[in-house]
Amino acid sequence: MSRIPVGVLGATGAVGQRFISLLADHPWFEITDLLASERSAGKRYGDAANWVLETPMPRTVADMTVKLGTPGNIEARILFSALPTEDADVMEPALAGAGHYIFSNASSYRMTEDVPLVVTEINPEHLNLVRTQQANRGWQGFIVCNANCTATHLVGALHPLDLAFGLDKVFVATMQAASGAGYPGVPSLDLIDNVMPHSYGEEDKVQAEPIKIMGTLVDGGIRPASFKVSAHCHRVPVVDGHYEAVSVALRRPASGDDMIAAFRSYRRLPQELQLPSAPDPAVMVMDQLNRPQTRLDRMAGRGMATVVGRIRPCNLFDWRFSLLGHNTIRGAAGGSILNAELMVQQGMIAR
Repeated sequence: MSRIPVGVLGATGAVGQRFISLLADHPWFEITDLLASERSAGKRYGDAANWVLETPMPRTVADMTVKLGTPGNIEARILFSALPTEDADVMEPALAGAGHYIFSNASSYRMTEDVPLVVTEINPEHLNLVRTQQANRGWQGFIVCNANCTATHLVGALHPLDLAFGLDKVFVATMQAASGAGYPGVPSLDLIDNVMPHSYGEEDKVQAEPIKIMGTLVDGGIRPASFKVSAHCHRVPVVDGHYEAVSVALRRPASGDDMIAAFRSYRRLPQELQLPSAPDPAVMVMDQLNRPQTRLDRMAGRGMATVVGRIRPCNLFDWRFSLLGHNTIRGAAGGSILNAELMVQQGMIAR
């Protein structure tokens, strides 16, 4: 099978670079368009991008010419968006209206009623919402969003518990890596030797997005999930990997062994279909009392898995545990790529 042309919007930024690193050797997709602002357009990508990832810039893209991300200027129909919010507000609908399939990492349209907000293991059926979106807006293309990087791994751990026991309440305190703020991100003199309370906008996302993701598709819309989330978000001096301390109140009783079994037996559509980017297992359970640890465990499942550990009783709710996930791989670029893989495999995008 010939590979499908894809493009990256915001290709020179940190998340754009992560998209490129994950797509460079992808078995289904081939990068044909590197798209950025007027400042970079017309330049050789190797000259336009200040490469910040730990892996080298792929040779296949270094000599490509950066183009403006405007309709009529793009070969690929599938576009992975790493645009800043203010640019995504304008460019993503314009490109979707021009017939492009936008897989967005931006927050602009995540909570819009007719835009799917998808974590593939949890709500693949929400992808059918693109038909409503296209009918509402008269588009040939569409926008599909992946979740906030913290919310992605939170719902990755909550969904197995909701399926097994039902969820009533969730409390989460997050310790989020510096790379979640992009590059150069938080100034070093603010973050070194410090823990910074996150903006309240982040807490709003972590509280709201799981309710949409774990909601039910009904009559062309999403009926929100009924549990509640309380989030306290913090930025910590770690490069990659978001760490979360979670307490849950369940609707049905569960033992510690039941909790572990729910996590370890969790295997969903992306794993059954063996999609190229799908981690297997999706949730990895650590038995050691001092795990997960950011430096040791953030690359679990090639950075696509959610790692859970320290499962123990909670004095306020029922159970508490720690979770860890890579924020720029599964929590950003990798999540968008997995959404696209699923739509291709399901025939929602022609090969």
